[in-house]
Amino acid sequence: MATLTRPAGHVLILRTGSPRARPTGKLLKPVRGQGDTPVMTMQHGRTSFEVTSEPLKVQLETFIEEYRAALPACLDGLTEEQARRSLVPSKTTLLGLVKHVTYAERVWFGEAVTGRPRQEMGLPPTAADAFVLADADTIDSVRRAHAEACQASRRATAELDLDDVLRGHFLGPLPLRWVYLHVLREWAQHCGHADILREQILGSG
Repeated sequence: MATLTRPAGHVLILRTGSPRARPTGKLLKPVRGQGDTPVMTMQHGRTSFEVTSEPLKVQLETFIEEYRAALPACLDGLTEEQARRSLVPSKTTLLGLVKHVTYAERVWFGEAVTGRPRQEMGLPPTAADAFVLADADTIDSVRRAHAEACQASRRATAELDLDDVLRGHFLGPLPLRWVYLHVLREWAQHCGHADILREQILGSG
């Protein structure tokens, strides 16, 4: 990953995928504090600012990809102890957040799209259980599982249209458009959780 400079107080999006292999940066948002992750690697090398004239499915998927990149990036530069550090009464930790969204990827794009049962996929029984860390969970192993789940999600939805109905989830038939909006809401919420936890961790040493 190339090292890019950025104005103070902004997140820099690192674009990869250029055939010239020369990444450029995108300022995504103003931020405060040292906890914010400065650089993210984007799937397909485009940010949401660059797809404003694309079809709606492309726009939604690009926003989803930004969050998919941001969540595991919250673990950048942390020790295993920091990634597991508990700062709130719930089971939420930075490593647990990435493990949880991996579970959610499997539910919304594995179960809902393919109809494959959660037990068959080795998923915990509830979303809350997905925050629980096993002794064997590490930054590398959780990130790897997240990347694999995201890739499976992309394959599952590649040929679908927004109005296609997914019938595998227990809530009943759901259009892909609704599922995309739901995961955008959930991923954004968890990115906010991760920003706050990371800032607290780096601020306390």
